[in-house]
Amino acid sequence: METINTTARLAALRSLMKEKGVDIYVVPSEDSHASEYIAACDARRAFISGFTGSAGTVVVTQDKAALATDGRYFNQASKQLDGNWLLLKTGMQDVPTWQEWTAEESAGDKTVGVDPALIASSVAEKLDASVKKSGGAGLKAVDENLIDQVWGDNRPARSSNPIVLLPEKYSGKDTATKLADLRRELEKKKAAGFVLSMLDEIAWLFNLRGSDITYNPVFFSYAIVTQNSATLYVDDSKLSDECRSYLDQNKVSVKPYDTLFKDANALASVAESKGASEPPKKYLVSNKGSWALKLALGGDKFVEEVRSPVGDAKAVKNDTELEGMRQCHIRDGAALIEFFAWLEDQLIDKKAVIDEVAAADKLEEFRKKQQDFVGLSFDTISSTGPNAAVIHYKPERGNCATIDPNSIFLCDSGAQYLDGTTDTTRTLHFGTPSAAEKKAYTLVLKGNIALDTAVFPKGTTGFAVDCLARQFLWKQGLDYRHGTGHGVGSYLNVHEGPIGIGTRKQYADVALAAGNVLSIEPGYYEDGAYGIRIENLALVREVKTEHSFGDKPFLGFEHVTMVPYCRNLIDESLLTQDEKDWLNRSNEEIRKRMEGRFEEGSLTKAWLDRETRPF
Repeated sequence: METINTTARLAALRSLMKEKGVDIYVVPSEDSHASEYIAACDARRAFISGFTGSAGTVVVTQDKAALATDGRYFNQASKQLDGNWLLLKTGMQDVPTWQEWTAEESAGDKTVGVDPALIASSVAEKLDASVKKSGGAGLKAVDENLIDQVWGDNRPARSSNPIVLLPEKYSGKDTATKLADLRRELEKKKAAGFVLSMLDEIAWLFNLRGSDITYNPVFFSYAIVTQNSATLYVDDSKLSDECRSYLDQNKVSVKPYDTLFKDANALASVAESKGASEPPKKYLVSNKGSWALKLALGGDKFVEEVRSPVGDAKAVKNDTELEGMRQCHIRDGAALIEFFAWLEDQLIDKKAVIDEVAAADKLEEFRKKQQDFVGLSFDTISSTGPNAAVIHYKPERGNCATIDPNSIFLCDSGAQYLDGTTDTTRTLHFGTPSAAEKKAYTLVLKGNIALDTAVFPKGTTGFAVDCLARQFLWKQGLDYRHGTGHGVGSYLNVHEGPIGIGTRKQYADVALAAGNVLSIEPGYYEDGAYGIRIENLALVREVKTEHSFGDKPFLGFEHVTMVPYCRNLIDESLLTQDEKDWLNRSNEEIRKRMEGRFEEGSLTKAWLDRETRPF
């Protein structure tokens, strides 16, 4: 992984900070839409620090620079940061959060600055309070982004890719119906309207897809929905005639993207002018909405921050979307099976030399052959040996490892199809694995099976079931530093809120519901040696139980990933009979789903038959 010398960049930033009267400057990872994955033009944190992981926050003072990130990226950050940086390992004992570190550094009446478009208003308000409590002057909104000024002409241009309509045969519900559902939620909350800023929510609501952010079929936009109107703020030139016609049919007007804040100010002015004679109804914004958006709408007097009703609705897939998930995973599974068979043959029988990027490219070739393929859903993690221990490793073309057939190979990959989004991880060993590797793999597999077969009452959260996947590792004093599962969009973002499985607080706030689609992906990592992760996508569905305690329905999972597990890494002595039966049922289903896709006697068919033979 490349390490960039950031000395000159930090010096330029500190000079601008002095000009703006800022002692400390905060650089979040997100763009102005709180996107986890961002366009190249919005990769400000990566530019200033050299760290390219998807999560983290930078804080720069006049004499220090800190990067805070979570356990997925400790290894990567330690390799990419140069000597200018302090790494704050979020979640580790006695390590301050970036907010705590910022507050400590602000003592002595120092001012903390941030671009208000890049930080959630709730985060900004808490940070301001913490800074003042520590003796700082407070948080200052710096509207002109300082990183952009340092970046200058080298900053990539914002894309202007075309937007396309997603037909109802894939979306399952038209925009008029979705708007009617949203307006019922607005009526319940007696709200004036809802201002949308999350890109995947806007794409879902209007049944449109774009490509402004690599791997995420979204487009830069905002939207305002009231009881009487729906307005999409977007670059009109990106809309095809078909899109314009569809929006018109669904009574959606279009305005330029950059007029949203002007219109938000106007809404606040209208509400203010009504005065005390008519207490204003508030506009709802997502609790992930930016500080800048809340300020433009008039602040607390006119704004209520809520968990997005559109996000909640999007996370519960309709029958069309669920069936699309099942079908695209069959095709995606076929591509992965063909790839793994090919890779083993190349490495073992043909003694070929293949590096991590070449393997990822070949997998994409197999996927491109599948019906309704659009593109990848994230950078393929193709990692051999020690690189597999880097949880979100990304091989670099021309600077990556050659795959070692005598080491573990971890492949975490996914694709976008018109009918769904995939995300699958398989860990393989083409030689003779060590006893420790086999034990670790089998413990991870047991955790995957335990969660897959769990049954739980309606109202249970992902926080509550997380321990089921970790229990076998915990008994050995082992664990992993990432969540066990994330929500997945329907031909949308591969990471989708508000649901998930893990120890993060937000996963305790939202119950799992029938129609959710999540990953189940426990793992184990030995830094400098190997990494193991097994990931399936699963649908949450209602299950039949003998009893119904409290008249509550009970829920369970239906996994849709159709790729076998690595027989070479399974220690059968660690499996119970129930677990072996589960594997046999799973393998039988995979064979059934793959019927007719591979020729009898072919390399791929032989590999599939071997990997799915009964236990």
